[in-house]
Amino acid sequence: MSEEDLIDFGIWREMDADITDEETKQKALQASQGAIAELKEEGTEVEWVSTDVLEDPESGSECAYCHYRAPSEEAIKQHSERAGLPVTKLTRMDDQLNTETVE
Repeated sequence: MSEEDLIDFGIWREMDADITDEETKQKALQASQGAIAELKEEGTEVEWVSTDVLEDPESGSECAYCHYRAPSEEAIKQHSERAGLPVTKLTRMDDQLNTETVE
């Protein structure tokens, strides 16, 4: 699978634990990396790009917004299930704005 075959996905995760806690962040990162390694061994490429901690405007709770690259939504769901991380909302990121697209 080539880099061009991967699709960008945004994942909104409403977490049960306090995701600002350093120990919780490390556990989530280790679980994610473990799931990525398992999937890679099975021939499915999943890449973590970034994670931001945000406040949910509706509930006021803190959530994680993650950017991953994978060949399909199913690969993202498999990764999240194996890592024990919730998927509250999953969206495909088609186009991204950057300094090159702003005139």
